[in-house]
Amino acid sequence: MTAANQAIGRPGGPKPSLKGHGSRGSILADRAATTVLWGTGALVLLILGSIILHFALAAWGVVSPSFLLSDPSGEALGGVLPILWNSIYMLALTMLIAVPIGILGGIYMAEYAGENVVTSAIRFAEESISSVPSIVVGLFGLILFVDDFHMGFTALGGALALTFFNLPLMTRLSEQALRAVPQDERSASLALGATKWQTIQHVVVPLAIPGLITGVILTAGRVFGEAAVLLFTAGVGTPPHYNFLNFDLTSPASPWSPFRSATTLSVYIWKLNSEGLGAFKNQIVDGSAAILISMVLIFNLGARLIGRVLTRRLTAA
Repeated sequence: MTAANQAIGRPGGPKPSLKGHGSRGSILADRAATTVLWGTGALVLLILGSIILHFALAAWGVVSPSFLLSDPSGEALGGVLPILWNSIYMLALTMLIAVPIGILGGIYMAEYAGENVVTSAIRFAEESISSVPSIVVGLFGLILFVDDFHMGFTALGGALALTFFNLPLMTRLSEQALRAVPQDERSASLALGATKWQTIQHVVVPLAIPGLITGVILTAGRVFGEAAVLLFTAGVGTPPHYNFLNFDLTSPASPWSPFRSATTLSVYIWKLNSEGLGAFKNQIVDGSAAILISMVLIFNLGARLIGRVLTRRLTAA
C-alpha cells in the first residue's frame, strides 16, 4: 500500500473523490429537468399573459361601470349586467350542490371505502364521466330535465346538469387531497382518544384544505366557463331587465329564482358570435370575454386567499 493510500485511509486524511461519471450524469440530468420545468412554467405564464393582454386590449374602452351595470341593448352598446348576474348565480347554485356532495364523497372514498371491485368501479365511472364531451352531458340534461321532468330551460336544470358533469372531478380531487394527509396525523389523533369521525373533522379535513380549495377552483373554473351544457338546459337568449328587489323564488321574473332561464356570459358570447348582427357585436363579445377572464382570475385568487386563512385558523399554523 502506498503512502497516498495510507493517508486516505487514516482518520482526518483526505476523502476519496466521489466525482465520477454517475455523479456527472446525475448533475446534468438534474439541470436538464430543472431547465425543462422552468421553461414549461414560463410557457404557461406566457400563454396566460398573452390571453389576458389580448382581451384587455380588445376590450379597452368597452368595459366600464356603465357596461357592467346596464342592460343589453339592440340599438346601442348596452351592457351585460343580467348576463353577468346569471354567470355568478349559476356558479353559486352549482357549487352549492356539487361541493358538499363532492367533499363527502371524497371523505368516503379516502377514509371509509376499502379497495375492492366496487370502489374500482366508482373510480372508473368518475374518470369516464369526466372525459365525456360536455355537449353530450348537455343533451342528457335536455332529455332528463327539460323533457322528462318538464322543467323547461331553467337555472336549476343547468345547475343539476353541471353537477353531473363536475361532481366526479370534485370527488376525485377531494379524495386525493385527503389521502395526501400523512397517516401519522390520523394515528396521533386516534391515540389521544378521538373517534374516526372526530379525527376526520378536526385533523384530516383542516390539513387537506389547500387540496380541497384546489379542487373547488378547478371545478368552479369549468362551471363558470361552460357553455355547451347550458345551451341545452339553462336557455339561450338576451335576459330582460332584472328587478333585484323581487325575492319571490317561484316567479320566473325574479333574478333570485332557480326556475327561470339563465343565459351566462359564455353562452351569450357564443350566441353573439353565431347569431349577432348588431353594429356593436364585436365590442360586446370582447368586453364579455374580458369580464369572463377577469372573473375567473378573481375567483381563483380569492379562493386561494380564503384557503390560506382557513388553513391557518384551523391548524393554528
